[in-house]
Amino acid sequence: MQIYDVTAFGAVADGKTNCAAAIQATVDAAHQAGGGVVLLPAGRYLSGSVLLKSHVELRLDTGAVLISSLDEADILPFPADPSEGAVDGWNGGFFLGARDAENITLSGQGVIDGQGGKVFEDADVDSGFHECPKRVAAFRPRLILFENVHNLTVRDVTLRDAAFWTLHMAGCRRVRIQGIQILGDDRGANNDGIDPDCCQDVVISGCLVHTGDDAIVLKSTAPMAKRYGPCENVVISGCILHSRDSALKIGTETHGTIRNVILSDCVVKDCSRGVGIWVRDGGTVEHIHVHHLTGAVRRYADACDLPGAPGWWGKGEPVFISATPRQGQEGSFPGTIRDIHISDLDIKCESCIFLGGEENSPIERVRLREIHLTLERQGTQPGGLFDEQPSGRHIYPHSIPALYARHVHGLTLKDSTVRFLGTGEAWTGERTQTESCTAAVIRWDEEN
Repeated sequence: MQIYDVTAFGAVADGKTNCAAAIQATVDAAHQAGGGVVLLPAGRYLSGSVLLKSHVELRLDTGAVLISSLDEADILPFPADPSEGAVDGWNGGFFLGARDAENITLSGQGVIDGQGGKVFEDADVDSGFHECPKRVAAFRPRLILFENVHNLTVRDVTLRDAAFWTLHMAGCRRVRIQGIQILGDDRGANNDGIDPDCCQDVVISGCLVHTGDDAIVLKSTAPMAKRYGPCENVVISGCILHSRDSALKIGTETHGTIRNVILSDCVVKDCSRGVGIWVRDGGTVEHIHVHHLTGAVRRYADACDLPGAPGWWGKGEPVFISATPRQGQEGSFPGTIRDIHISDLDIKCESCIFLGGEENSPIERVRLREIHLTLERQGTQPGGLFDEQPSGRHIYPHSIPALYARHVHGLTLKDSTVRFLGTGEAWTGERTQTESCTAAVIRWDEEN
């Protein structure tokens, strides 16, 4: 493919000059020629928003750094659909992206920098632990948004210090995310790593994700569910995932269906939760397979003057599955969770496997096998809380068994062990607590 060097179109690698017009002109030239590689040589390029186009590869050479402007005047807003009204989370615009395109690649050994360090401030509201989310002090765009892109590849690049969601893909088809690094502030609010939103046929492999908010999040947001339908056929494997929320999260935005998801062969590195699955908005989550995870989950400090917020969702649960209404919608139908298969987990944790449905929305058919838990205090905070945010149940005191299940129909637990180490203040030493459940098999092996 023909190579188009951005410096030949006027881009200046001084880290100060806004190169948006030059980079966009380079992309347009490659697109108009039928496709090509837009190359950023080594250097620092400050830029406002850039729109990639069909059949274009944006390649960052080793030593190239593409820096997002934080000036709102430089950032493209989201395309609005007046019929959708105001939609939570769809504001702030985006730095780099594409819409209604095909055959787009983002590649190379360079860095895309969101300058989140200029957005997040430590307000010191957690009694000096310096663990809760930082305050958002300035305008912040998404780092990358691809909407309705078919045949999308992102490989090898480093995405650093996003000020908001890092890599958001909405309504995309045939997606490959390979070998990228996401290096975010692990106290950065809403700086999710990878967000497939109503996407289909997605493979995420060999990535290192370090964020404050969830590392990988599958969503079905209201506008994208309306435009593009289900989020389905997603495979995530061979990744190292660190977050002060969930390593893998499904939901909470569940306005449509999320199904056929595999997470395997990953390290969960000091997250608040390992795997979290929510329904809140009437949608369905089904056919989720998780296997061969290892690592640790723990509780981080929240703001002490505002219980529960600003704070992280999660208190050290290896697995968290929740079907319950949002606050203010008590009694409504939150959605359906069914056919969840989890096996071969070896996790150090500070709380239990939590399965919480409601009478009008029981969780259906959960199979757990070869689950090996070590409950041990690891962090700065005491235990003894269940955390069902966002919901009317919210956060409340509760003793901590190894497995808690409420309104689960068809629960199987086999070939699993649990160890209670140390002096966990709220640990009951009980292996299982169930409320309004039906179970085919519940069997723990002897405690080690």
